[in-house]
Amino acid sequence: MRKEMFDHEITILRDTYRRLLRRHARTNLIKLTTKTHPADLATVFRYFTEDEQNQAFALMKDDEHTAEFLAELDDALVQDLLQEESPERIASIIEKAPANDQSDILGALSEERAQSVLELLEQEEQEELAELMGYPEDSAGAMMTTDVFTLHEGITSGDAIKTLQDQEDAEMVFYLYVTDDDNCLVGVVSLRALTITSSDTKLKDIMIKRVHSVRPETDQEDVARVVAQYNFLAVPVIDPDEHLLGIVTVDDVVDVIREEATEDFLQMAGAGKDREILLKSSWGNARARLPWLFASWVGGIIAVSLIGAFEHMLESIILLAAFIPVIIGMGGNIGTQSSTIIVRGMATGRIDVGGELKVIFKEMRVGLILGALYGLLLGFFANFAFKNAPPNLGLVVGLSICVSMLVAATVGTVIPLILRKLDIDPAVATGPFVTTSIDILGVLFYFIIAGTFLAV
Repeated sequence: MRKEMFDHEITILRDTYRRLLRRHARTNLIKLTTKTHPADLATVFRYFTEDEQNQAFALMKDDEHTAEFLAELDDALVQDLLQEESPERIASIIEKAPANDQSDILGALSEERAQSVLELLEQEEQEELAELMGYPEDSAGAMMTTDVFTLHEGITSGDAIKTLQDQEDAEMVFYLYVTDDDNCLVGVVSLRALTITSSDTKLKDIMIKRVHSVRPETDQEDVARVVAQYNFLAVPVIDPDEHLLGIVTVDDVVDVIREEATEDFLQMAGAGKDREILLKSSWGNARARLPWLFASWVGGIIAVSLIGAFEHMLESIILLAAFIPVIIGMGGNIGTQSSTIIVRGMATGRIDVGGELKVIFKEMRVGLILGALYGLLLGFFANFAFKNAPPNLGLVVGLSICVSMLVAATVGTVIPLILRKLDIDPAVATGPFVTTSIDILGVLFYFIIAGTFLAV
């Protein structure tokens, strides 16, 4: 119900925008833009044509609201919107935005344009942005907020509250990070603990000394895992000397979880890993999916060659060909299921290093149970549907689908675990690599079993 209400509101907002754009109602458009949340603006813009996007963006003010809108927008759309804009306007828009939002916006531009905008900012901002943009793209350093409110461990809770009241722009003050004389992170105090403590109590006496933190080079997926596991609202980012560099807030982590899930789904479907694939042109979309489909094509050629090698068997018992699709299809389905479960388990930390054998044997048992069940069903079907077939045909197809599903579940489990050992993203396993392997093995075992039990 809530989703339907949201979709309805977005539809009304989109239609209102388009009506005002057709009428060239500049004043009303500016008012509507100012009152609309940046996230809703970003959603609406995805429905606009390129001309509508440019018209609406031209009317936006050069302020923090517009910067927030750009930070919420897909990188491909940001690049399209800003490619014709002057560096002066871009700099004017982002100058009041948080450093991590500035970094995101500039990261969507070409290196040359980003540098031309950087040169228009103040020296201090240039240095801060250069540091953020120097970190790997999907790291804690690239997504952290550097505007962090800290307190010295020696001050009292009363003084801390007075100091906090003067910090209007402080980010995530639910957690107050405590530092020592060397500006090293030594603890954290919750806002609740600060307000219920006697005003003359020093922070070092009430702070939590064991602080979960990450390094700037930590992968964003690992940061998201820390936040999810401990239910944090923010995670501090520190350097090797324990100096506090910034914090990663939960709103950024939500974006990371969504992005990583999207990326994993695309890879598991064999559609590449570009999260903005829907915004690409037809040729760009096809080019991203080409290498993944090539693996399936190679596997298909190998499967065809195997079938050709057993041509004499098919000529003797033509009915064998009729069961190839169901044996391959059932194997591919359970293999994809196993791979998806394993990849998800690794992503959520439910599959620990060292516990792989237990997981493999469990999935093998699942494959055997399901294979035996569907093997019996297919075997009975073969015997009753084809009365004139060889007497062992039901046994052959039943045993074949059982073996195919057992092997598929095993392959679908083992490949992601091997890829993790090789430090390769396991999500790629559930694409064509697993299904192609299963197709080849399914056909091979099918004909081996048929040759064993049928006199051909």
